[in-house]
Amino acid sequence: MKILSIDTSFGTSVAVLANDKILAEINKPDPMSHAESIGSAIRDCLAKADLKPVGIDRVVIGIGPGPFTGLRVGIAAAKFFAIGASAEIVGICSLDAIAFDYYNSGLEGKLLVETDARRKEHFWAVYQGLEAGVPKRVSGPSVAKPEEIERSDLAQTKLLVTASALGRIAFHLGNKASTDLSPIYLREPDVSPSKGKKVSG
Repeated sequence: MKILSIDTSFGTSVAVLANDKILAEINKPDPMSHAESIGSAIRDCLAKADLKPVGIDRVVIGIGPGPFTGLRVGIAAAKFFAIGASAEIVGICSLDAIAFDYYNSGLEGKLLVETDARRKEHFWAVYQGLEAGVPKRVSGPSVAKPEEIERSDLAQTKLLVTASALGRIAFHLGNKASTDLSPIYLREPDVSPSKGKKVSG
């Protein structure tokens, strides 16, 4: 199975995999340039993997939690690519990718995964190892101020979300991977439409 994996929950991460093997990956940590980066990252990863869009069987998209605009860019790109390539598409919680890389390195125990949610808050989730190659999430995802998150007896990591980890999780899930692409926002968008001006008449 050839997989294109995308995540824009923080920066822009794109990977192409053959089953569990990473063929190409691009990670751009800039959290403000998703729209400018996503197209070229997909194109360059496909070129490095020596694949054309029609060679992709499954598209994997990180559904957050993350900021409103970033998630929308990634999910829209994944949907359009899947339609054009006639590929199936599945969604994975972005925080799961960090837990996967942590446990896949041989570490064990309960893990607290945190990412910057802006507004002086963090997105977080707690994990307890891998089950058949898939991170076992026991709490979250949620959002809170850093001082409100319980950290006692929990390991922590500075790993970031990678599209390659999401792709590998989706491979291990097989046909159990979720087709629900609803983004995990956990709060209202940073910008809300105005109510407009009152017009007297």
